[in-house]
Amino acid sequence: MTKAITVSGLHKSFGRTHALDGLDLSVETGEVHGFLGPNGAGKSTTIRVLLGLLRADSGAAQVLGHDPWADAVELHRRLAYVPGDVELWPGLTGGEAIDLLARLRGGGRAERVRQGGGGRRAGGIDKRRRADLIERFDLDPTKKGRAYSKGNRQKVAIVAALASDAELLLLDEPTAGLDPLMEVVFQDVIVEAKAAGKTVLLSSHILAQVEKLADRVSIIRLGRIVQSGTLAEMRHLTRTTIEAETERPATGLEALPGIHDLRTVDGRVRFAVDGARVDGAVRKLTEFGIRSLVSHPPTLEELMLRHYGDALTSAAAAAGTANGHPGNGDGAVK
Repeated sequence: MTKAITVSGLHKSFGRTHALDGLDLSVETGEVHGFLGPNGAGKSTTIRVLLGLLRADSGAAQVLGHDPWADAVELHRRLAYVPGDVELWPGLTGGEAIDLLARLRGGGRAERVRQGGGGRRAGGIDKRRRADLIERFDLDPTKKGRAYSKGNRQKVAIVAALASDAELLLLDEPTAGLDPLMEVVFQDVIVEAKAAGKTVLLSSHILAQVEKLADRVSIIRLGRIVQSGTLAEMRHLTRTTIEAETERPATGLEALPGIHDLRTVDGRVRFAVDGARVDGAVRKLTEFGIRSLVSHPPTLEELMLRHYGDALTSAAAAAGTANGHPGNGDGAVK
């Protein structure tokens, strides 16, 4: 499969702050790729480089086979972008803003298709798709931009992007301000976009959303990708949680390799086990007569905490010390 995005050794600094520190990122054509990391990790800086809005200090980036800095005009005909904080023209209606955003993109593939019968027009927007999305997102396109809430401003940008013929969608916290019902609608339309052959880079802090949508995920920390792959691949490298009730007290589990955080209460046992050691742990439990067993792989939130938990704990401990509350032996604040 060809690559829609290829980034290698990307560096970008702002004064003494290293926003990107040797970033490598690969996004396959036609996939939804989750891009995860907390504020300040470098997600938005990466997307701005891919958009040609920032020039990297060093390293290489290719978007749809082009250099995003040198070929920004050509690329913006083929991609659509939704930021996490949309600003609109206050005097234009939402519908006018959608159409203007389409014209600013310049048309792309839509200018190369025949008019009539396809529901398209110059400007690269599908009119029927536009109307459908406006209805599904419950957007009033006749209101002026100044009258829109944050959530409705996001809807305008989402409709403009998803009604376009863009091959690549760069979405940076696109559902910020949307209510849970609209987030479900957003997930549905992203699934449809993928089915239509579009590529999506989805930067989000809503882990459940990325879990549902992403084919692959990259986790960024301090300007570098610390883990990348399918959820199945990433979960294999992490710990699975097992809870079981046994007929007889389960003993000896602590001696098995790969067992962590073992707890036994009233005939029930709970522990985490390394992915490669699950089989051995379950076999051991069968010796004590399993009455019930629940096993679940780690969520994306747990994967994130694996990479950021130490930093968060250190920060909490430092904050506690600064406030006169020394941390305890495991780094937690008392």
